[in-house]
Amino acid sequence: MGIQIQGAAGTIVGAGAEAQEGLHFISKPQDYGVLGHYAAVLTTGTIGAGMAALGELVQMRWIDATRLCLIHEVQVLEFRNVATAWTAGRFLFDVCIARGWSADGTGGAAVVVTGDQNQLRTSMGASLFSTGFRLATTAALGAGTKTLDTNPIGACFGMVDAVAVKYHIPQSNVVATASPAAGPGIMLWKADIASGEHPIVLASNGGSTSDGIAIRATVPATGTWAASFLVKWAEVTAF
Repeated sequence: MGIQIQGAAGTIVGAGAEAQEGLHFISKPQDYGVLGHYAAVLTTGTIGAGMAALGELVQMRWIDATRLCLIHEVQVLEFRNVATAWTAGRFLFDVCIARGWSADGTGGAAVVVTGDQNQLRTSMGASLFSTGFRLATTAALGAGTKTLDTNPIGACFGMVDAVAVKYHIPQSNVVATASPAAGPGIMLWKADIASGEHPIVLASNGGSTSDGIAIRATVPATGTWAASFLVKWAEVTAF
């Protein structure tokens, strides 16, 4: 005995050896109740020369005790030299999960996503992130009290030149000089939900020990620079 699924106009969905009729469906985002789905572009200030390796540029510490945060995507949109040139060399950006996070990082500035900010639909609730969401301004963020995983979950690598590059401005005869930069966006982390991949799930017992993520960088010496990131996440009551 089988189960039949009937579609529009009485069409029966086929399976097995018979001539098959396709089952059409719409993939919907994770249910969020009174909470929501969010996205934010985060641009640092001008980072001074000589930042230590794996300096933390973005920190997202989740402190809500009863809800969960699902990190869906993290990208490096761009990073660019600002004034003083880098020494030619290798760069690294990565994203790492933090456990047992009991005190916020320091320095930089809090990312304000409370109120009507960054929701992907107007009727969604305000984000529950608070002071644990920080962005570097002129230097790497202070670590706070946490344990980072030994291995990052996503990373990108490359080389930068110490000499300014020439580029042509389209539809003009202007050839301009720009400091070395990288872009457009490079994916550090993305959960392919449609293929069954798991998002990063952040939980907390109310702040004394919390989960979070940190976006980190290592760049060549001497340069002053800035970077931009894209983060997409959802806040849900259960997962």
